Amino acid sequence: MSRVVLITGGSSGIGKSIGEYLTEKGFVVYGTSRNPEKYLDSKFPIMGLDVTVPSSIVTCINKVISEKRAIDILINNAGVGITGPIEEIPEIEIKNNFETNFFGPLNVIKAALPQMRKQQSGLIINITSIAGYMGLPYRGVYSASKGALEVLTEAYRMELKDFNVHMTNVAPGDFATNIASGRYHAPINEDSPYKESYGNTLKMMDEHVDTGLDPHIMAKVIHKIINTKNPKGHYKVGTFLQKFSIVLKRILPQKIYERMLMKHYKI
Repeated sequence: MSRVVLITGGSSGIGKSIGEYLTEKGFVVYGTSRNPEKYLDSKFPIMGLDVTVPSSIVTCINKVISEKRAIDILINNAGVGITGPIEEIPEIEIKNNFETNFFGPLNVIKAALPQMRKQQSGLIINITSIAGYMGLPYRGVYSASKGALEVLTEAYRMELKDFNVHMTNVAPGDFATNIASGRYHAPINEDSPYKESYGNTLKMMDEHVDTGLDPHIMAKVIHKIINTKNPKGHYKVGTFLQKFSIVLKRILPQKIYERMLMKHYKI
């Protein structure tokens, strides 16, 4: 029987590419969106789900189980970006980011695990970010929310070992998606001490997304992981320099690494 895949945030970008690729490979794929009515022409069903609303999560999970009697693979892809000087980002926006990027995936996992234990099998893939491995200037909140999910996965992997349920992180670098248009941007205030530095960095971040990798690359990596008997805890998908930046963080003294980042972001 074809394995059943649920992808949160499956209506566009990386999630859409993964869903289309897995559908072509014979998987039964469900995607999710807060506005599923906008995606009636999708190549796989898009279900209603808001990861910040626990009741919405439970309803979606239960619908998949009632229709297919299984959830074999859960891909936590739904997420939002956020930029700005940490000092100037409203607390409510920081909390909103964590609700989507951290508590959302956590609650989806909690809702799916009982069925996976019942099946005595399952794979959970959390889409995080290379930014989650380091504190990046003017992306600190985003880095923190994705980094929290990375570490949570490490603990979960050990707790799930007796149930034949596997969990892994896949951290992408910059991909050509619409994430820039959907993220919260703290305004560049004329009287802000961060005006020039933040403005330059924001422009650079948007350029990186516009010239990012094809999301189809992520889809192929996800398919390969699904067909791996014992997935690793962490995968990184990006350019050589993006992945190598994680290695440098491990081996370089903190101050040297900080100077390297500041030079890159021209601050």
